[in-house]
Amino acid sequence: MHSFLSFFETMPVWMKVGWVFFVLTIFWIFEGYYKLVFTKYNKWRHAKTNLILLAFVMLINVVFGIATVGIFLWLSDSSFGLLQLFDGPVWLELLLSIMVLDLIAQYFVHYLLHKVKWMWRLHTVHHSDKNVDVTTGTRHHPFDFIIRETFALIAVVIMGMPIAFYLFYRILSVLFTYFTHANISLPKQLDKALSYIIVTPNMHKFHHHFQMPWTDSNFGNMLSIWDRLFGTFVYGKTSEIKYGLDIADHRDDENILQQLRLPFDKSIHYKK
Repeated sequence: MHSFLSFFETMPVWMKVGWVFFVLTIFWIFEGYYKLVFTKYNKWRHAKTNLILLAFVMLINVVFGIATVGIFLWLSDSSFGLLQLFDGPVWLELLLSIMVLDLIAQYFVHYLLHKVKWMWRLHTVHHSDKNVDVTTGTRHHPFDFIIRETFALIAVVIMGMPIAFYLFYRILSVLFTYFTHANISLPKQLDKALSYIIVTPNMHKFHHHFQMPWTDSNFGNMLSIWDRLFGTFVYGKTSEIKYGLDIADHRDDENILQQLRLPFDKSIHYKK
């Protein structure tokens, strides 16, 4: 187990970036054969906007990478965090760390992004996509992503986890993000069965419905237990889903400049 985790500590940058584009490519290919929604749109033009936003995210990651190293150095010297309170097997500490990261850095911050008005303005960029596919997983306003990363570091400090745990979580998070946004159709019974444990493509698509109350549901990224536990779980007929966002449907969702300005557009009445 230790040798497995040490791999993520020494994983070179090119391999981390390669993992992002490998997962993107795999689900891009699957979308061509196992579509959930059949809509006509220019897939490459649509991807261009989302991939530009991904480039911003990667730049932010560089900055947070420096901050992350500092935090882990401090944690190793201070022995701070919940994991220091008991001596459990590595696999259990890893599982607990991933669960806390998924709760705080995914579910909880995502919930806040919907419920706090100024955060919601930033998060509308993600929801304004009218053709949800695998590249939508990369679609975050830079300020939105900074908030998410800040909460991830808060979870790291609370747990006092080693850096290998955090890096392994990041690899898993990339996989789930693109899996749940991909325009793919799993067998209905399989998708529904899996949704009792993990977030599935169908489950997450309800979150991208253009109107409430579905917009404010299914906040999870990896584990579906948080939505079930806190009463935000929804699962219905995917044929009733319409992508986009009612308050911003008149905006060009493929115009990168418009999307970067969207949170600051005073003509949009954000109700939260």
